[in-house]
Amino acid sequence: MNKNITKYSAAAYLSALIIFTGCAGKVENKETEKTYCISKELKKEIKLAKAEMLPIEESITLTGEVESNSDKTVPFVSLVDGVVMDTYFSLGDYVKKGQTLASVKSTAVNEMQDDTQTLQAQLAVAKRKLSSVEAMYKDDIASQKDLQEARSEVAILQSNISKTQKNMQLYSAGGSTIQIKAPADGYVISKNISKGMPVTAGGDQLFTISNLDKVWVMANVYATNMRHVYVDQPVVVKTLAYPDDSFSGKINTISQVFNENERVLKAKIIMDNNGMKLRPGMSADVVLPINSQNKSALAIPAKALIFDNNQSYVVVYKKDCELEIRPVTEIASNSQYIYVEGNLKPGENIIASNGLLIYENLKNQLNNSTK
Repeated sequence: MNKNITKYSAAAYLSALIIFTGCAGKVENKETEKTYCISKELKKEIKLAKAEMLPIEESITLTGEVESNSDKTVPFVSLVDGVVMDTYFSLGDYVKKGQTLASVKSTAVNEMQDDTQTLQAQLAVAKRKLSSVEAMYKDDIASQKDLQEARSEVAILQSNISKTQKNMQLYSAGGSTIQIKAPADGYVISKNISKGMPVTAGGDQLFTISNLDKVWVMANVYATNMRHVYVDQPVVVKTLAYPDDSFSGKINTISQVFNENERVLKAKIIMDNNGMKLRPGMSADVVLPINSQNKSALAIPAKALIFDNNQSYVVVYKKDCELEIRPVTEIASNSQYIYVEGNLKPGENIIASNGLLIYENLKNQLNNSTK
């Protein structure tokens, strides 16, 4: 009888132990399922940012384009007719003043040489005439007017010879070939000359050289933004070519007349071009601060905000396995920050990159734990 009781008691104890162990395992598994941790690989890719209490500053963004500084831009037009024999530069090259850029075969060289010889012969005759008039003037045979005319003729011929010689030196003319040289230091920002191409005196621009130490950013100001834009206003310029770089400047001038084609006012920003990252022809975004409200709010990076089902959220980071989803409400924004209010404290770390992936994992973990 006692043996049977002992057997039944042992069996009951074992069954209870199995049930308890199974329940404990389920509870432990359930607790494990509730915990989401950032993997080591993912942690390398995320960025953290602290929520900061900052003055609210909003901004607007204008479109614009980088242009060369016209005060330091030299367009070149041929002074002679001819045919291009060769070119020695490419678009975008940096060239020094006096550097040979192209050679042109032209009959103008022969004409300049013939003109020089003709002018020199005329000058020799004019000088003999002047000597004769001076002698006659001393003898009261010639008038002062005759003397002035003879001197003037010599001076004009000397000036014409000097101009012709300078033109030949400018082109390094020799034989029938003219050497076109760079008129200034700078970058070649346009090129419309190639081997075998005919050129005409005073025709189209063959190339343009510009010093790009400073460039202009021309911003488009639409009528709706006119009240926000003023001279000396600080701006931040961004380009697609360098999305992580910002270039600071200020508005120097604003046109007073709307552009006929684009129906905008043009605001000019003169930018230092250190590093030569701003190139003529680039599109640019021009960010202007506006409407300072003299109020402060929690500021977070724009990439930290997650929008889901008509509500904005942030992911708060405490530890790799301690993350929280917090709802927030947007108050204002600019190109750098979004200002929010809600269950978020200054100094708390939030996920500022790859936040959506972590948010989805946390959300799925939470949904699974409530089933």
